Amino acid sequence: MTTQRKILVTCALPYANGAIHLGHMLEHIQADVWVRYQRMRGNEIYFICADDAHGTPIMLKAQQLGITPEQMISEVKTEHQRDFAGFNISYDNYHSTHSSENREISAQIYKRLKANGYIKTKVISQLFDPEKQMFLPDRFVKGTCPRCKAPDQYGDNCEVCSATYNPIDLINPKSVVSGATPILKESEHFFFDLPAFSTMLQEWIRSGTLQDQVANKMQEWFESGLQPWDISRDAPYFGFEIPNAPGKYFYVWLDAPIGYMGSFLNYCNTQNKPIFDEFWNKDSSTELYHFIGKDIVYFHSLFWPAMLEGSEHRKPSNIFVHGYVTVDGAKMSKSRGTFIQASTYLKHLDPDCLRYYYAAKLSPHIDDIDLNLEDFVQRVNSDLVNKVVNIASRSAGFIYKRFDGKLSDNVAEPALYAYFVEKSQIIADYFEQRESGKAIREIMALADEANRYIDEKAPWVVAKQEGQDQTLQDICSMGIHLFRILMTYLKPIVPSLAERTEAFLNSKLEWNTIANALTGHKINQFKALFNRIDMDKITAMIEETKEQAALATPAKTNVAEPIADTINFDDFAKVDMRVALIKHACFVEGSDKLLQLTLDIGDETRNVFSGIKQFYPDPEVLIGRLTIMIANLAPRKMRFGVSEGMVLCASGKDDGDGVYLLSPDSGAKPGMRIS
Repeated sequence: MTTQRKILVTCALPYANGAIHLGHMLEHIQADVWVRYQRMRGNEIYFICADDAHGTPIMLKAQQLGITPEQMISEVKTEHQRDFAGFNISYDNYHSTHSSENREISAQIYKRLKANGYIKTKVISQLFDPEKQMFLPDRFVKGTCPRCKAPDQYGDNCEVCSATYNPIDLINPKSVVSGATPILKESEHFFFDLPAFSTMLQEWIRSGTLQDQVANKMQEWFESGLQPWDISRDAPYFGFEIPNAPGKYFYVWLDAPIGYMGSFLNYCNTQNKPIFDEFWNKDSSTELYHFIGKDIVYFHSLFWPAMLEGSEHRKPSNIFVHGYVTVDGAKMSKSRGTFIQASTYLKHLDPDCLRYYYAAKLSPHIDDIDLNLEDFVQRVNSDLVNKVVNIASRSAGFIYKRFDGKLSDNVAEPALYAYFVEKSQIIADYFEQRESGKAIREIMALADEANRYIDEKAPWVVAKQEGQDQTLQDICSMGIHLFRILMTYLKPIVPSLAERTEAFLNSKLEWNTIANALTGHKINQFKALFNRIDMDKITAMIEETKEQAALATPAKTNVAEPIADTINFDDFAKVDMRVALIKHACFVEGSDKLLQLTLDIGDETRNVFSGIKQFYPDPEVLIGRLTIMIANLAPRKMRFGVSEGMVLCASGKDDGDGVYLLSPDSGAKPGMRIS
């Protein structure tokens, strides 16, 4: 007999200053499918999440709205819970990092780290907004990149050349909060001694805890050397005050992952389950899994396990990392109506449709997922309506009308039934390994077999033949049996459809009983279990999203940045801009932002890295196109190679304005100088 597993599963905590959108839903659907499968197999599993409710953005947005941060995060939490419930995300508990449990555990972990010698203090110089009287987080400072001189870059890294730097190194820095020029100001900060855990982390990362691609990415941090981690922020700040340090607060990324523990402790307390220590003790034999996006791997696979180790808690069994969501091959866009909120989707479409489509594309890898809206409609209609539900609709009518809803006392095709049951092991293995895409391919292949059986037996013909009642009942009962097995396999993916199916079958869909056919069983009258998607619904959803974006965006006459400081002609003449032909364009392995371009500038070929990946998700569309590059920019040695110039792009003040590669007029030739 298989031993029951004890499992705790979490998703990354949504930030409490915005709505849930379809990009968020990828992760929560992936995790929910896996959790529902584990429940069907009889494992003891707990599924928890929470809102990430601290930090400067929360504080500033609440000020902007004229309400307290506590009021804002409470309202956002209600909206988040509503959206997740709408998509049938089956959390056992959804909490907040701004809770008594999280405050208690954060203080406990900090005190243990300090007692064990892992907390140090150091006076540092930071950028300070003289108008708002606050120290500025990295993302609240913008300026010119000190490496490649690209304007409008954040204070921690450049999106053009991928350089990382200290905010004080920015050229012409400006406060995002007030627009003021920040000043340098000293402050004592608390640092977590991350380098002390270097050996442990390298072993842990290579132990199978992370996907190989993620582990390779993490290795880069060790090559450059781990640095102490600043875990404190100065007042004003919305968060937890550090014990015995008035005016100092825990940085949001310290208490955010502790929110997993806080949410679980809240669940244990409210449900009167004394199991918290069993799951979080250093020597725990239970399983702990985090589902996260690739943008927060750094925190979860370096800081978080080091904090747990240093405070004498257990580390995660595995961290499951996924990619981003694009829509119709491009980054989600408010102006195009593809930055779709979960609540907007739910007004127009069945949640099972998106759950099915995402599951059909998901794998254990960190590749991005494209929500192609036309393919989405075709796939859902083809698979769920035309294949799966069609099996029941072709069989149920005869059973209900001719046999009072009673299935045959025998299985007409034992070998076919056994074949469907035998597939349970390979499908189970796919679910366990998060290969839901492969599981669906197996299930749809079985659906094809079931439809082929009904086509060959043609019950509509048999129904017209004298003395063939038993044959008709056997054929249609066999169709219902096969439909039941298919829906049992699909239950973790499409819970609403599964619930309607259970009402129709008058029986629960349970993995461990699929071998037992419902012979002699009485089913209920068949009613439409699933509706086809009409493209009109997609259009309506897109239009509503565009309207929301228009209402949320103040009217503006242009998207231009302020004109830069005046230069003289000699300064301009130093910049050698050339027409370039893009001979080749491809992704850069290990980079989320860069494309590698091979540029023909007439008498030579240049290699250029450009941070435009998110705006050109299919780099091949750039091949053969003319663009403009700065040819006399000093070569930059990057982690991925040497960049020998810079291509020119147009961009607005906001991310939604997009980035557009510049092209010369027709007739221009590679190598021509721009003047």
